[in-house]
Amino acid sequence: MDVKEELFTRFQAHQQRFAHHSYLPIASRVKNLRALKKLLQVRAIDLAQAINSDYRQRAFEETLLLEIFPTISAINYCIKHLKKWTRLRKRKIDWYFGTGKAFILAQPLGVVGIISPWNYPVYLSFVPLAYALAAGNHVMLKMSESTPLTGNLIQELVSQDSILNEFVSIYNGDASLAAAFTSLPFGHLLFTGSTKVGKKVMAAASENLTPVTLELGGKSPTIISATADAHYLDRVFMGKLFNAGQTCLAPDYLLIARPWEDTLEQLFTRFIENRYPQLTENNHYSNVISTTHKARLNELLADARNKGARIKQFGNEQEGSRMPFYLVFNVDRSMQLMNEEIFGPILPIIVYDSFSQALDLIKSRPNPLAVYYFGKDEDEIKQLQFKTLSGALTINDTIMHAAMDDLPFGGVGQSGLGNYHGQEGFDTFSKLKPVLKQGKLSAITFFYPPYGKLLYYFLRYWAGIHIPKNKQT
Repeated sequence: MDVKEELFTRFQAHQQRFAHHSYLPIASRVKNLRALKKLLQVRAIDLAQAINSDYRQRAFEETLLLEIFPTISAINYCIKHLKKWTRLRKRKIDWYFGTGKAFILAQPLGVVGIISPWNYPVYLSFVPLAYALAAGNHVMLKMSESTPLTGNLIQELVSQDSILNEFVSIYNGDASLAAAFTSLPFGHLLFTGSTKVGKKVMAAASENLTPVTLELGGKSPTIISATADAHYLDRVFMGKLFNAGQTCLAPDYLLIARPWEDTLEQLFTRFIENRYPQLTENNHYSNVISTTHKARLNELLADARNKGARIKQFGNEQEGSRMPFYLVFNVDRSMQLMNEEIFGPILPIIVYDSFSQALDLIKSRPNPLAVYYFGKDEDEIKQLQFKTLSGALTINDTIMHAAMDDLPFGGVGQSGLGNYHGQEGFDTFSKLKPVLKQGKLSAITFFYPPYGKLLYYFLRYWAGIHIPKNKQT
């Protein structure tokens, strides 16, 4: 049996199980969520060790803080709100429906697929998994081949869990398995990864008219206004240093007001000295995922250097996938690092003289996953709110909006399609089915043929449509 047949057989098995319980009771869904939570709590250190081994250096604390903790928080949030989400959502009916009633039923989709990336292999697998289980679905989850130890451990843990293994199947494999996976006729497919691969996933899913949620990336700008408070800028730097910049929401480039030109480098240097002394020897600083990824990042630096950039290096050159951090000055838009998502420890800096320059640059580029603004100017904030289109806007912080369970998370345009987190996450994995229950009394019956004066009066009075007498039958 080849991989495609194996996947389809497993898919059919999940479909059959779902058919026996097509609307899973709330208590059963909560049971599944608590099993997922317990797995994380009991095996948190093992998962952190697996991620550390895949990266060849990633701090336990970073994994616990950025992956395990927010995933458990999301599961708790789902458990807390599940009863409310599953209630019938009443809708108002127009008067001419008489005594009828209308409501929305959130119904499970069946078997859904999730494809997770390597940069946060627990969080970006288990959070969408939690929402899919909360919605009452069965789930097939494909892990990234770039974190094989983590993927294999998650597969082992789920398969050994007597509760989860009935509802969840985990798969590990390369591009050939991913191609077979995306060809399955899922009720919904959620993909997290690059825009380039996201387009391929969407094309494959379209063969089955499978609805998709695409959590992609792009170049999220950070504006440091002339009114910014220097004490807040650590939040910019930390947002970029987390996971060595390998975060889809990380600040991709800075747009700084001219007054910051001479001080930003000093502030960043002080930040590194205080938070990451001896950066590349510091165990709290992560590796990039592979030597291949490191080579791509070094190509971006070489291109920028050849085009006149000044590059400030923090930390020492290292073998393997360990990489210093770089600030890049004198940046222009022809540089390769301004034309693709960086996804690593490189931060380009562009100086602007007027806020309109920064705004125009953002508006001229594809819609980013996030826009960050540091400052106090309410007019500038309003312009960003209403004149830019992005997955999110965060004021005086970076990344943290994604940690808020009650906010939806998702991109727009090149940065993604659809949302999860919050009730939107539950709704993503549900069919919001309209239900109309017609009553005994309904004005609709008065408009059955043969048509006459009552209909003409109705159209004129309620819709403003005047029908000339010579057109009346």
